[in-house]
Amino acid sequence: MALLEVRDLKVSYGPIQAVRGIDLDVEEGQIVALLGANGAGKTTTLRAVSGIIKPTGGSVCLGGQPISKRACRVVRQGVSMSPEGRLVFYGLTVEENLRAGAYTDREKGRIQQNLRRIYGLFPVLEQRKKQQASTLSGGEQQMLAIGRALMANPKVLLLDEPSLGLAPLVIKDIFNVLQELRREGSTILIVEQNALATLKIADYAYVLELGSISMSGPAAELIHDQRLIDAYLGGKKA
Repeated sequence: MALLEVRDLKVSYGPIQAVRGIDLDVEEGQIVALLGANGAGKTTTLRAVSGIIKPTGGSVCLGGQPISKRACRVVRQGVSMSPEGRLVFYGLTVEENLRAGAYTDREKGRIQQNLRRIYGLFPVLEQRKKQQASTLSGGEQQMLAIGRALMANPKVLLLDEPSLGLAPLVIKDIFNVLQELRREGSTILIVEQNALATLKIADYAYVLELGSISMSGPAAELIHDQRLIDAYLGGKKA
């Protein structure tokens, strides 16, 4: 049994069916990628898993237990999300943003321990901890968004387009941190348009097209799949 199981998930916006009955599994300790073009249903899938939007059908289970359809309860159950566009609290300091991510945790000692962990993963955040989030660069804000999600001690971390709009060197740094998180035992479901970089660090991947899964398999195999190469890697082999 996978740690996170999605079965026959359907999501509609009025008459438009954005997600059309998809199944996916996220095994504990793995990075699983959800790839596809704009409008494929990737972000909608993450929002449904996280409780931000209500599915019109299907189920989401964590550790064999159904996940709540309310976002605040989903976080308490063990699923935390770093959203597309970062959405940090610009008027708060870096450390205040991080502490906001621990709103479900009442253990002060664990909060301090998690802060030290985040600062170890992203040293620049410790250097900027008293600065307002609005003063950070785009890459630093993305690090802050990921760190804030990690403060909830998630069993599954959801990442929505963490490389969007960032410079290549910053993307490399963030993806290196994701690999470090996996070495620590973290479980990650990542939505990304940067298919090549994501497949290089993922264990398994699903490709969404128009709300349906068109292909799936171990990332090490998909990165050499000619259909995926033609569609998402510019026709060039990795």
